[in-house]
Amino acid sequence: EVQLVESGGDLVQAGGSLRLSCAASGFTSDDYAIGWFRQAPGKEREGVSCISSSDGSTYYATSVKGRFTISIDNAKKTVYLQMNSLKPEDTAVYYCAATERGVPALIQGDIEYWGQGTQVTVSS
Repeated sequence: EVQLVESGGDLVQAGGSLRLSCAASGFTSDDYAIGWFRQAPGKEREGVSCISSSDGSTYYATSVKGRFTISIDNAKKTVYLQMNSLKPEDTAVYYCAATERGVPALIQGDIEYWGQGTQVTVSS
């Protein structure tokens, strides 16, 4: 059974930084796509960023390009999201998500596994 455990959410002022972590366990192979979605109150879920465990290819939503950086430690099976220059509109619950069907599938919302979510609040 695949489990995803997020950490790192917090309250931060606009312009500040946070790093989210997602520790994964239970994958049957070393080839999977993993990343982050977010959902703010009253808004639709949005794909933020994802990465391939096999080739390191990445995807970023336009709204976070240049501010967020995703990385993966394959030995620890942990993915990180470094979030800089945070804005109030980044406020949301951030969910770790993963699939063994590849990055394109993850980007399209074909998610097999979800974490429990971590709250990020950016004050103005």
